[in-house]
Amino acid sequence: MIEVGWPFQSSQPAYGSAGHERKQSEFLPRSAIFDLTSNRGLGGVPRVCGSYNANVLVSEFDYHLPDELIAQEPLADRAASRMLRMDRSSGEIHDANFRDFPELLRPGDLVVFNNTRVFPARLYGRRSGARAQPLSAANPASRDFLQGRVEVLLTKQISQQPNEWECLVRPGRKIGVGEQIFFGDQQELVAEVVDRGEFGERRIRFAPVANFFDLIEKLGHVPLPPYISREDRGADRDRYQTIYARERGSVAAPTAGLHFTSEILADMKRRGVETSEITLHVGLGTFQPVRSEKVEEHKLHSERYSIPAEAAAKINLALAERRRVIAVGTTTVRTLEFAAMDSGRVQAGSGEADLFIYPGLDFRVISAMLTNFHLPQSTLLMLVCAFGGKENVLNAYRHAVAERYRFYSYGDCMLVE
Repeated sequence: MIEVGWPFQSSQPAYGSAGHERKQSEFLPRSAIFDLTSNRGLGGVPRVCGSYNANVLVSEFDYHLPDELIAQEPLADRAASRMLRMDRSSGEIHDANFRDFPELLRPGDLVVFNNTRVFPARLYGRRSGARAQPLSAANPASRDFLQGRVEVLLTKQISQQPNEWECLVRPGRKIGVGEQIFFGDQQELVAEVVDRGEFGERRIRFAPVANFFDLIEKLGHVPLPPYISREDRGADRDRYQTIYARERGSVAAPTAGLHFTSEILADMKRRGVETSEITLHVGLGTFQPVRSEKVEEHKLHSERYSIPAEAAAKINLALAERRRVIAVGTTTVRTLEFAAMDSGRVQAGSGEADLFIYPGLDFRVISAMLTNFHLPQSTLLMLVCAFGGKENVLNAYRHAVAERYRFYSYGDCMLVE
């Protein structure tokens, strides 16, 4: 059992006073709880590969980060970020700039991007109060509360007809099955809660409309992560999105790709670097907090992915020719390694990826990865440590803190090769 609430904005700072950081799970609003024990492979076996290290403690993946290093705004120039280079064999690190990235690539390298597109998945509505549990008969504010503001984060579309979604709701404790939620001044969208999971998640069904996603674009808000302590703005619709985003479906950006510009991509092409695209729709699996003490007890929420046949063929050819496959972002890493679990070669197709990567995984596809800096004790940091070595990566993070790198979604990046 894991508490999930990261997507909701919070007025509470991500870090405590006097420079004492909180664990990732401590600042995530406890607004929903998901049962993740069902995310298994065939026969109920967790989807893992390689010889994982047993009894790895979550506390081993901690580091100190002053809260002023959490980037609250994107840079004016996408490509102006700093980039920390790390050699995964020696642990040697060098300070660089992202504009150097094309020069560090070799002719024949294959760079793989996640082309998922973030949609404005955070909706604000009003509840009908018709099926809500009363707070207190003696409380005159109850009626206002029961018909008050509701925040809904759409996390995954379950079906198109009827239009049903998995979501998180806040405040969620009092919203029961049968409750209606109205979105927009003219009630352009209406949803009914049709199911409540054992641990607090909701399934909602929208009333039929001809232009559902047009209305989502109109009414929705960019689901900025909670460590960005401000409301989303119009500019975030562009900047919290990669320039190559195509396939709608993510509730968070694959942030390593935010640094790329058309000029960077053109420079890579001139240098003989190949590119390819896959899709993984970023959802709860990427950001859910780790609540167990031992890493191997954590179960990862699955996320939808798609690998076109052309992309799989290009990646497998690069592997056969012993050329480097460089993944842009942890979501790309997880998708490629998941798709190569059975045969060692990337299988084309689509489905649900639930591979939890932590130290001990036998990487079969990637030779290098570009990634942003990640939260302490998070599954994303564990993935980077699995590839680059835990001590190497944590030492690099300490260097990044000392050198005042910018952290997290709108922050700087790291190249591990």
